[in-house]
Amino acid sequence: MQVFSNLEQLPSLTNTVLTIGSFDGVHVGHQHILAQVRRLAKKHGGPSVVLTFEPHPRTVLQPEDTSFSLITSTSEKIRLFEKAGLDYAILAPFTPEFARYTAQQYVEDFLLRYLRPAVIVIGYDHHFGAQREGDIHFLRRYEAQGFFRVVEIPAQLIEEITVSSTKIRRAIEAGNIAQANRFLGHPFAFRGVVVPGQQVGRTLGFPTANLELEEPRQLIPPDGIYAARAYLPDETGYDAMLYIGHRPTLSGNRARTIEAHLLDFKGNLYGQILRIEVIDFVRKDQKLAHLEELRTHIEADRQVIRERLSQAQQEHPVESNIVCGHDEVVIVVLNYNTRAHLETYLPSVLAHSEGARIIVADNGSPDDSVAMLHAQFPEVELIELKHNYGFAQGYNEALARIVGGNIIVILNSDVEVTPGWMVPVLEAMQANARIAVVQPKILSWRQKNRFEYAGAAGGWIDALGYPFCRGRIFSCCEEDSGQYDAPQECFWAAGAALFIRADLFRRIGGFDGTYFAHNEEIDLCWRLKRAGYAVWCIPQSVVYHLGGGTLEYENPRKIFLNFRNSLFTLLKNESVGKLLWLIPTRLVLDGIAGIRFLIYGQWQAAVAIVQAHFSFYRNFVKILRKRRIFNELVEKVRIGPPNRTGIYKGSIVYAHYIRGIRKFASLKSIFEGN
Repeated sequence: MQVFSNLEQLPSLTNTVLTIGSFDGVHVGHQHILAQVRRLAKKHGGPSVVLTFEPHPRTVLQPEDTSFSLITSTSEKIRLFEKAGLDYAILAPFTPEFARYTAQQYVEDFLLRYLRPAVIVIGYDHHFGAQREGDIHFLRRYEAQGFFRVVEIPAQLIEEITVSSTKIRRAIEAGNIAQANRFLGHPFAFRGVVVPGQQVGRTLGFPTANLELEEPRQLIPPDGIYAARAYLPDETGYDAMLYIGHRPTLSGNRARTIEAHLLDFKGNLYGQILRIEVIDFVRKDQKLAHLEELRTHIEADRQVIRERLSQAQQEHPVESNIVCGHDEVVIVVLNYNTRAHLETYLPSVLAHSEGARIIVADNGSPDDSVAMLHAQFPEVELIELKHNYGFAQGYNEALARIVGGNIIVILNSDVEVTPGWMVPVLEAMQANARIAVVQPKILSWRQKNRFEYAGAAGGWIDALGYPFCRGRIFSCCEEDSGQYDAPQECFWAAGAALFIRADLFRRIGGFDGTYFAHNEEIDLCWRLKRAGYAVWCIPQSVVYHLGGGTLEYENPRKIFLNFRNSLFTLLKNESVGKLLWLIPTRLVLDGIAGIRFLIYGQWQAAVAIVQAHFSFYRNFVKILRKRRIFNELVEKVRIGPPNRTGIYKGSIVYAHYIRGIRKFASLKSIFEGN
């Protein structure tokens, strides 16, 4: 990224995609805007540009307001812009003379002269020019004349940015660093030059770097001891103990100081600029009786801080900016009446999905899920659907409303993700364009050493179209001992946690909305496999699934959908010749399953199978029509012959119920396509 503060030194920019703002904090809401700028720049073939002002306009317009503080200094803001992947950051000098520019001068003598934008991404409430006379409507006059296109940032996102900024400030002011970092999407940080102190820490065996802040208006947490990371100018990082306070144990009235003790560092830091990332609050400052007691407290603090930082590293690992760019990954969580799941599992998605857009699509929930999301998770984008469309059509409706994103992650609301979960999946998809769909290893949230029913370590089907998984055959879920940790191509991926290329999802027709729920992911993957694409499980990515979060596995409604939708899937995807004998065979086997349910006293389940068959008969002609439509879509996206990897040539019903096979690895290893 190139940074300019002298406008006359700017290179000749053309076709730029520009956004304008203070971006204090460069938090999650800001990151969504910057990601949109990057996507638009890629689409238009021009550079992505962020324009901000230095100093902050408020310090020029209201110099008497000494209460004003900044979450991020200019240099920290630049670092975060670079991390966001922008091409240019323009730090335009904000002077009293510039503040007197009219709106017309601002556009014509400044924006058009220096930046020549093709697109301006701006909020509806953005004002500019003397007396704040310019706004988005003023810009649209130039749009009508063909100067540039104006893309309005949704009012909802602007409101979320305002709310997030307020919450970040309040959290930092209260010392709630963990919460502030969650809203920021990165550790709260400040910079300072190391200056000489009174070397009291050195006499105690804990030499500290006394910091003089780079930004005089820097927002600083309250007095106390904090777990931190300190970075030298060359970006070498050290765990650190951070002290902020007035050193009450020492005699005399003392000014507030900011000091950092770098664990495991030896050397001279005087004159160097340190970047301090504040990770967690440890304890309040307190007056102690004497220096020896202070030494004892510092030693105890050091141990606590090591533990806090180790835990934070496990929960928030440093992830490389790979992939079609994390900013082009969109995680979509479909919600229907599952407030408790969102409160439980959404924090892990926010914590471990750095750079991705996170969207909750609400399926017309009658509970207070939407209000809760607004209050507790303002950094999450929200799509409100008016009705309960079910899982399949609900995702179709939601994804139709999403602009941008190369990779879509379909994620159940009852899934807990783990640190770094996206990285191995995205690396695999980046390395092999033939991979259309990927799922992580899915373990049980209740028993984290066992595979979960929905997907386990990759989905397969047998010759009769019955689905099963590596790690799960029918209801037998294996214990995970690493036996399926090798990445492997499979036949279908679980809808509980499914990565898919966004363009393929749309071009292949998405989910079949008539399924409502269950088997829709098998049908989708089957179509893509028929077009020559691959479906993989990458077990180095791990998630934990509660399972049965919407319908329990033995619920009659679930049994109805599973049996009916399985028949729908066969009718749409198998060859006509095979269907002539396969459909009658499946109907007979379904009947046997119904008798088995009756023997065990599960008469509602048996009735559900009968109802599934009648629904299949009623919809037979309709599904045949869909078969023709989907066949046309398959041909349009075809890249090769049908890919049959992941089909077991035998019968999983026979293997399991007659031969007693309970584990995937025990199956005869004759698979079509291998």
